[in-house]
Amino acid sequence: MFKKILIANRGEIASRIIRTCHSMGIETVAVYSEADANAPHVKLACEAYLIGKPRVNESYLNVEKIIEVAKRAKVDAIHPGYGFLSENSLFAKVCEENGFVFIGPTPEVIEKMGDKLQARLAMEAAGVPIVPGNSTPLFELEKAKEVAETIGFPLMLKASAGGGGIGMQVIQNMNDLEKLFDGNRKRAESFFGNGAMFLEKLIENPRHIEIQILADHKGNTVFLGERECSIQRRHQKVVEEAPSKFVDNQTRKNMGETAVKAAKSIGYSNAGTVEFIVDDEKNYYFLEMNTRLQVEHPITEEITGLDLVEQQIRIAFGELLNIQQSEVELKGHSIEVRIYAEDPVTFYPSPGKVTKLQLPTGENIRHELAIEEGLDVSPFYDPMIGKLIVTSNLREESIEKLARALDEYEIEGIKSNIPILKEIIRHPEFNKGNTTTSFINNYLSLSHK
Repeated sequence: MFKKILIANRGEIASRIIRTCHSMGIETVAVYSEADANAPHVKLACEAYLIGKPRVNESYLNVEKIIEVAKRAKVDAIHPGYGFLSENSLFAKVCEENGFVFIGPTPEVIEKMGDKLQARLAMEAAGVPIVPGNSTPLFELEKAKEVAETIGFPLMLKASAGGGGIGMQVIQNMNDLEKLFDGNRKRAESFFGNGAMFLEKLIENPRHIEIQILADHKGNTVFLGERECSIQRRHQKVVEEAPSKFVDNQTRKNMGETAVKAAKSIGYSNAGTVEFIVDDEKNYYFLEMNTRLQVEHPITEEITGLDLVEQQIRIAFGELLNIQQSEVELKGHSIEVRIYAEDPVTFYPSPGKVTKLQLPTGENIRHELAIEEGLDVSPFYDPMIGKLIVTSNLREESIEKLARALDEYEIEGIKSNIPILKEIIRHPEFNKGNTTTSFINNYLSLSHK
């Protein structure tokens, strides 16, 4: 097994990975920016190295500095977490070239699945259902208009290299396309260095459901049930749960087997997630594949009893999967909410010192935290400061437990999105399981949209 791993990340995910490494007897190396000098992940690791100023391009995206630290600390492998460099094929390649195992899939797979058009083509070739649309890059409005007429409205305009909802827009008619195409193309170019766009038929009132898979280097692949991730604000997930109230056993089996087929078709290894758009009739269509650990991975861990970070490490070390599909058993119901340091009305980030932090406690209540009482929330990074995960035997019990936990969750010194989470969890439509991607627009106060 690896003796020492560098975690090329920060915040709650860095701490999460470090804890598993320590439980496996693996030494850990943290990296940090000047803004994170007192961060929890820095204190938790066996060793920690300053890699630059607060801005991400000078620290957490500084490949040269991270590799320099990996060499100095004599690590065996590098875990990228999620975000930052986790889906950067060049970083994965640089790790390998410098003799470090990248804990994730191969650079070639990361590159293929990181481009949405390449991914569409690969999935179509593998026989995986895809949303009707075009599979060639669009750079000019006139060509986009021709494609739109062929597919028919309403449509979803997407950036080929996009993520996080950037460059994504609902197009109801030709006027929308004329108004929005160039702006979204330029935004994609600015964020991703790639302005290629494409159009897909809009699946109205859909659900966003994803399948967690694990695959070793010999092609052994299993799926670990689904996660319901439909409650989103501006294409960013807010609440996730596993399993989905909407998915029946046969649909779960079908979607899982499709995800396994998708992974095998591209030679995937390590942990990954195949995301689907699902309509009211339970027809499902490939959306994208995340070639990394997901933010919401804890709810899968809670209902399967598996440590996904441990599985990632063992696969990267070359071990074969120690679980077969017939052995995967889903027990109970788990819900995760993301805690953000942001104004619950304006949604502006709310950096500052955390003067009080009192966390709910109890059986099967889990916290993943990027903060501590007395520490500052930096304005330089994503405002997610923690995740609250609750698990019970039944969904109704989990909802009740989560509602109580949110009432007990106290943060002072900064603002948080906890009021919004309370409103979601207590809404009758959430209790009914009517959790489509339009949930927030349909049911929450206007100020929360």
